[in-house]
Amino acid sequence: MKELLEVIAKSLVDNPEMVEVNEVSGEQSIILELKVSQDDMGKVIGKQGRIAKAIRTVVKACAIKENKRVVVEII
Repeated sequence: MKELLEVIAKSLVDNPEMVEVNEVSGEQSIILELKVSQDDMGKVIGKQGRIAKAIRTVVKACAIKENKRVVVEII
């Protein structure tokens, strides 16, 4: 899931080398923290958060196959 999020984010931004994904495992779920450069923040979030919502939907669908819960945070 971490790799999936990284591939999606790198394809959206202008500075793919600045994309960083941290995985924090909790008791119930996994938190994926996505960091991008300040200039690319708008591209990852999208208008009214539509792209961010789509990214979360794709990653959650991948997590359901593995019977896990995932939270994607954009930092």
